[in-house]
Amino acid sequence: MNATFGSGEYRYRIVDDWARLPDGWRLGDVAGVGVDRRDRVYLFHRGEHPLIVLDRAGNFLRSWGDGVFRRAHGVHMGPDDTIYLTDDGDHTVRKCSLDGKVLLTIGIPDAPAAFMSGEPFRRCTHTALSPDNEIYVSDGYGNARVHKYTQDGKRVKSWGEPGAGPGQFNLPHNIACDADGWVYVADRENHRIQVFDGEGRFETQWHNLHRPSGMYMPPGKCPICYVGEIGPYYEFNRGSPNLGPRLSILSNQGQLLARIATEPAGGTGPGQFVSPHGIAVDSRGDIYVGEVSYTAWPSMFPDRPVPPKLRSLQKFEKVVAT
Repeated sequence: MNATFGSGEYRYRIVDDWARLPDGWRLGDVAGVGVDRRDRVYLFHRGEHPLIVLDRAGNFLRSWGDGVFRRAHGVHMGPDDTIYLTDDGDHTVRKCSLDGKVLLTIGIPDAPAAFMSGEPFRRCTHTALSPDNEIYVSDGYGNARVHKYTQDGKRVKSWGEPGAGPGQFNLPHNIACDADGWVYVADRENHRIQVFDGEGRFETQWHNLHRPSGMYMPPGKCPICYVGEIGPYYEFNRGSPNLGPRLSILSNQGQLLARIATEPAGGTGPGQFVSPHGIAVDSRGDIYVGEVSYTAWPSMFPDRPVPPKLRSLQKFEKVVAT
């Protein structure tokens, strides 16, 4: 595959069949992806062996988490060789060592908060860390909140309510924080990313997005933002051009820098997506995109059976200018 996607300094080639799993293993929905400081890739997926670790070349290293997680949703890599795993199936966030030891659990497994109560958690979605290592949790399926915790799991504050105004949410699906302490929330069904200070005060919002679902911001000041936008699913606009699914690369002011997309956007061909849900970028700028393809397929292609080996992970290798 020699075709390139993106534009300018953000151009990529697809690495076909990148992940090499043990014989008989297959990936379910890859809901979350993380990359550690050694460029090892962590796949949090909905299937047997929920956490799979690969090296940069895609070789299998190990797996863990069997019997621990109910339904994979989000991954955030800590700066101290830890990983934060958000499980929307049992309403928890677990901080783990990179070999799978559970160091902290926030939330009570299988004890969801009441619908739209504002209390944690009702199918929480993702986590992020502040510059002071405080933990932000987006709480989106059945709640409309962001919660802030200390490293020992004590809740400091919460903000947000259902709605479409500033500081309100309609499925806060992903969350990130930069080195200046700004908090970015992918407010998926409001088609925007909202930006807050560390105390939850609304600063601004980015529009011109379609259902931002996956989101990743590299560590540091003024990071760019990688956003996985998912496509429409109603019959009347399913397959409509210019709406995704796609991967957009934005400045930290919300300006579009490049986009990995094609028309038609939905599918399993080169440059197409089914539902980009988890995103991570390694030290060389390569992008790993996890997709909840099995979950999304029936709404995207209701007249077509789910393929038996549906793709749920893609690697885009950054093209270095010569």
